[in-house]
Amino acid sequence: MAWPLMFECALAAQSSSDGNSAQGATPPSPAPASQEQKGPEVATRDTPAMFKVRVNLVLVRVVVRDLQGNVVENLHREDFALADNRKPQVISFFSVETPAAKAMPVTTRESGNGTDATDAPPSAPVPAMPQRFVTILYDDIHMSMEDSVTARDATTRLFGALAPTDRVAIFTTSGHTTQDFTSDQEAIKRALNGILPKSFTARISGSGDCPDITYYQADLIQNKNDQQALDAATLETVDCAFQGDMSKIQLARPIAAAASQRALSEGDAESEFAYRHIEDAMRRLTAMPGQRVMVFVSPGFILAQLFTEASGIIDRATRANIVIDTIDVRGLYTPDVMGDIANQPGGSVGRVAGLKALYRTTAQSAQSEVLDEFAAGTGGTYFHNRNDLDNGLRQAVAAPAISYVLGFSPQNLKLNGGYHTLKVTLTGKQKYNVQARRGYFAPRKAQDPAETAKQEIQEAIFSQDEIGDLPVDIQTQFFKPEPSQAKLSVLAHLDLKSIRFRKAEGRNRNDITLATAIFDENGNFVAGGEKIVEMRLLDGTMERLEKSGINVKSSFDVKPGSYLVRLVVRDAEGEQMAAKNGAVVIPN
Repeated sequence: MAWPLMFECALAAQSSSDGNSAQGATPPSPAPASQEQKGPEVATRDTPAMFKVRVNLVLVRVVVRDLQGNVVENLHREDFALADNRKPQVISFFSVETPAAKAMPVTTRESGNGTDATDAPPSAPVPAMPQRFVTILYDDIHMSMEDSVTARDATTRLFGALAPTDRVAIFTTSGHTTQDFTSDQEAIKRALNGILPKSFTARISGSGDCPDITYYQADLIQNKNDQQALDAATLETVDCAFQGDMSKIQLARPIAAAASQRALSEGDAESEFAYRHIEDAMRRLTAMPGQRVMVFVSPGFILAQLFTEASGIIDRATRANIVIDTIDVRGLYTPDVMGDIANQPGGSVGRVAGLKALYRTTAQSAQSEVLDEFAAGTGGTYFHNRNDLDNGLRQAVAAPAISYVLGFSPQNLKLNGGYHTLKVTLTGKQKYNVQARRGYFAPRKAQDPAETAKQEIQEAIFSQDEIGDLPVDIQTQFFKPEPSQAKLSVLAHLDLKSIRFRKAEGRNRNDITLATAIFDENGNFVAGGEKIVEMRLLDGTMERLEKSGINVKSSFDVKPGSYLVRLVVRDAEGEQMAAKNGAVVIPN
């Protein structure tokens, strides 16, 4: 897909092939045309913007809390140890981040007559640009009415914990309720009102089934060949279908087996449906440019034979650097031995009541395993066995006051797409809780270097981490040709002194890719594009440009509003990158 885009490349000397003229340059003296002087020194071409982590530097965000849940401050690089596949790594990058640490240069005034608006004094309050995106996913398929009310009430009380730079989205496993990322608390509250139980099994099975077989018991019968579970279902069928006549037990067994198969199919379908909407919510979160957190609020559910689905979700979250915090909405619960009083079985009170109670309580414990796995597999926190749901949501949703970013370069990394486990520990013996991602995937060896470059640029575009391999400055300007339209320009200045060139045929060669993306105040992609600057510089031109650098200007048609600007630069020869953030407010 090609994005509507206009680039201008202004060089200190030499016109480019697309008609961009040099600014303030003295034309070179005429010289006889030789092989090494044929062709333009600089050419630019647009490419489709294919906006995937640079694995030569793996970044691990870490939050450390004490036993009371408070964030631990004042830690340093030497306080951490990091292992990749159990092998100790040298922490080559370390930074301390706070929610207010990522200030961006903001343009708030219209430019005119070539005046740069970036440094103009602000004419209006500058809104906080998004830095952290939180998806709250409610498992309304498996929630009870009591669960949903508790979750709604707790969520409405947490808005004070949100930072101005946070954006929140509401999703449900049924797909019935959706609120895209926003800072509008009233819109979020309206979405919360739609969170109600949406169980499919209750609609299919009804109440008073004969026999009454749960998903857990059906899994025991069908997948684990548990004869005791089948015998219990058979006896229940004798009681409810044949008034306790044991001579009918041979007739009751196939009825019980069929009922267990039906319950398993219904439960599998319900869980599959929930998984699909978890994936949808994760896919949306992956497309947001910044820190990504998913909070899964659920009473849990039985995995049965769907372990691969849960593993797939953890893998996808890890690839996208998404942390999943899970909250058991049941809180500190007492096992429900008798079950739902409104859905009592037709008989079996005496003969199989004990086994039925055992299956029910065991299922209530087993259904929390998926919550534990999601959190443990992605470096999240599993909040359970506590009734202060408000505190659990607040810890999961609110940005920590202090986080630490560790970076290391894997040695002898095999490019086979394999999974690498990560473990972050503290070098001291403090009894602190360390929250960090649990692993990453190595890249697959790419045959086409251009494809590798595209993947690196795409990953960098949808991040807010700044990369400083290359010396790049970014400035933004805008002007409004009419009240409802604006022209937003992004000017990149690239210093060529530290860029490596390849000498061939008397020219200094390198291709520089500049990718620009514009996001609105809620993090939605608005516009973007890529430009490749092909440099085939003669030595004289190279010497001049090393002093002046080059400017590349890209322009976008946008409407008035607040925008996050993301610039990523990559050179082909050194495979170095730079990434910068900016922000602009275009008043109505």
